[in-house]
Amino acid sequence: MKLHSTVMMALRALRRNPMRSMLTTLGIVIGVAAVIAMMEIGKGSSAAIQNSIATMGANNLMIHPGTAASGGVSFGSGSVMTLTPQDYEAMLRECPSILYAAPVVRARTQAVYGNRNWVPSSMMGTTPSFLDVRDWNKMSEGENFTERDVLNGNKVCLLGKTVARELFQGDAPIGKEIRIKNVSFKVIGVLGPKGANMMGMDQDDIIIAPWTTIKYRVTGSNLSTSNQSDSSSSSSSTNSTSTLYPGQKATLYPERSETQTANTLMSVRFTNIDHIMASAVSTGEIPNAISEISKLLRERHHLREGEPNDFHIRDMTEMTKALSSTTTLMTNLLLCVAMISLVVGGVGIMNIMLVSVTERTREIGLRMAVGARARDILRQFLVESVVLCLAGGAMGILLGHGGSLLVRYFLNWPVETSPAAIAAAVLVSAGVGIVFGYYPAWKASKLDPIEALRYE
Repeated sequence: MKLHSTVMMALRALRRNPMRSMLTTLGIVIGVAAVIAMMEIGKGSSAAIQNSIATMGANNLMIHPGTAASGGVSFGSGSVMTLTPQDYEAMLRECPSILYAAPVVRARTQAVYGNRNWVPSSMMGTTPSFLDVRDWNKMSEGENFTERDVLNGNKVCLLGKTVARELFQGDAPIGKEIRIKNVSFKVIGVLGPKGANMMGMDQDDIIIAPWTTIKYRVTGSNLSTSNQSDSSSSSSSTNSTSTLYPGQKATLYPERSETQTANTLMSVRFTNIDHIMASAVSTGEIPNAISEISKLLRERHHLREGEPNDFHIRDMTEMTKALSSTTTLMTNLLLCVAMISLVVGGVGIMNIMLVSVTERTREIGLRMAVGARARDILRQFLVESVVLCLAGGAMGILLGHGGSLLVRYFLNWPVETSPAAIAAAVLVSAGVGIVFGYYPAWKASKLDPIEALRYE
């Protein structure tokens, strides 16, 4: 018999008992629907967790200065000034695995507006690309500062939601000025809400400004580290005095007069930064990025072979692995539960097909008596089983997808359609039909025609 004739005969046989056929496929429908719904919900949850990890900096690398030691006593990370702004510029040029990079200068001081004040948990001097590194491009109000602001050391800043709320109490902050260590900063933007990080720290309690402004105006760098390349910076430097030791003057090196300072321009020898934040192209590129950064910084810092690094690179690989493994484990657990439903549905199909063989014993004997071969009988019952499973799989796909859409609509859970899961459901349905339908079909093909015709 041809396959087309076998399929048509199987469909006619299934239409004789529509209720029984529908109940037979119910197990497959439930199983496939559970698989589709669990896969779509699991994939959506995984994508949401990955996005959440990305916003926390899953691709981020932190490059810190080295550690100084004396007499066997270590002074901790950052006790040596080894990182410069030129290092991060070289990383962007020469490290293909790096997507963004930004220098960071930290400060810890009070911000004042009117009669209100607030000490943010994080005050950073950086470049506009810092928001790209942290995936923080969404602004609630205003706009980011520019590279020109960094080059000119302009007194502009961005506020986090927490700082804006505490200082302005609901007033519009854009265009207003706040004071940071007696330096007026114009608020040009308010960052979008970021929420707490994994350690529970408020990421919105932050002020961001050009790193040149924070370093030279707020943290109070001395003349040896500030830009003395133009007369304006020289004159402004000569008009400011240190108040670290009031009433005392250093006598080890005689001070130059204001005229000598203004007439003798000093070139920049070394400007250090606290650390560099970089963002890899992807999570998989983090090892390559670390290798490229290490090679570049060792070359720039003139470190010999065998000499220890004067910097430290930290990533978030462990956190990413932990969250990813948790997501994968939960998805696989849900999938295993759904697969149990498929197995139960397959057992149900086997039972119904065995009953069908018993009921149609005389029909099988008659077909064999008029020339049907054993493989024709085997093929007929196998086709019936596969058709039942495919029909149940199709209904299960529709039911599972509809159920996941209802979950997203009513519960606001993240859901993502999975074409791979749909294709797998079709293949699994056909596989269940073949595996669980083979034994009844084989049993039907082995019947003796004479005994089958005598069967009552």
